[in-house]
Amino acid sequence: MATLICSLVDHSDDVNWCAFSSTCLATCSLDKTIRLYSIKDFSELPFSPLNGHGYAVHSCCFSSTGELLASCSTDGTTVLWSVNTGEIVTVLQHPGRSPVRICTFSPDSSCLVSGAADGTVALWDVHSNTLCSSAAVKEGSVVACSFTPCGQMFVTGSTNGDLCAWSCPMKQLCTRKTAHDLGVTCCQFSPQACNGMERNSVYFQMASCGQDNNVKIWMVSQDVPSGCAFQLVHTLNGQSAPVLSCAFSSDGQLLVSGSVDKSVVIYDANKGIILNKLTHHERYVTACAFAPDMPFIATGSMDKTVTVWRIEDGTSFGGRVSQHSNKGSAVSNATAKKEIGLPERRRKRETLGCWIFESPIQAVC
Repeated sequence: MATLICSLVDHSDDVNWCAFSSTCLATCSLDKTIRLYSIKDFSELPFSPLNGHGYAVHSCCFSSTGELLASCSTDGTTVLWSVNTGEIVTVLQHPGRSPVRICTFSPDSSCLVSGAADGTVALWDVHSNTLCSSAAVKEGSVVACSFTPCGQMFVTGSTNGDLCAWSCPMKQLCTRKTAHDLGVTCCQFSPQACNGMERNSVYFQMASCGQDNNVKIWMVSQDVPSGCAFQLVHTLNGQSAPVLSCAFSSDGQLLVSGSVDKSVVIYDANKGIILNKLTHHERYVTACAFAPDMPFIATGSMDKTVTVWRIEDGTSFGGRVSQHSNKGSAVSNATAKKEIGLPERRRKRETLGCWIFESPIQAVC
């Protein structure tokens, strides 16, 4: 199902996050840098790495247009970068200057949310680069955040295990207490909304993962006027240690997760079944991401590498079927592990070939 494309070995410390736009892959690390790669051939962009943070970079994300990149750090800032030039657009100082653990754009990129180690959540206006409002969870550090596809609500996850839903004016709508025992590590909404069974209700599929070794899939309802609620649909226990990251494919059909047990698991998000398990990393898998328009998965690890895989079955990514050069073949775990041992800044790349997309986008629900 998965073919290894390349292993990127440019970071000098743990990789904390991976993010795709339609043209680039961004990675960030404890080494204080963000690196940008072209998804055409996964070569590093000329102005990469991006240097602007004073301490470890925990998270990064692209705006919907792909023109801006946000990154956040232990230094208490969220930095907005121009993807075209690599220059800093603005620096957002988090309230209280607490280490910022997570940042994410709204779907239209008009605002950005950052969450910090002291439990504060900040909502920023991207156009004016100003703080709109801030609030705080009752306990723990905020380490996860994701917007619903409509952009009217977002959910945060904290180290005490709670998931909290917020409206964009920063009103706390509801809380799922102890969603993950010992703490939430990541959460992400599927890009696709589902039809509600009740009048005036919309349902969104969301995945979360945590220190309890589980990935959980929820239906989060957005009801008018009663608020929202979390309904647990699946508990996925395909990994034997804390799960540190999770991500949906662009059509919501697939879900990928990375774990302390060094594995990457690909699930059917609707059925909750394992489709594939990859064990190429040599240390904890801390990050994973799907490309929005191409059948690529990137995973980052404490082994300082980022590995890019191609999904072969053609059933995901907006229902598009891909045809590619047959020069690439499925790569064994042993081969993948050899990639990790390559010298600094050397990458093995197979021919990507020409991708032809044929079938239309299909709805998830």
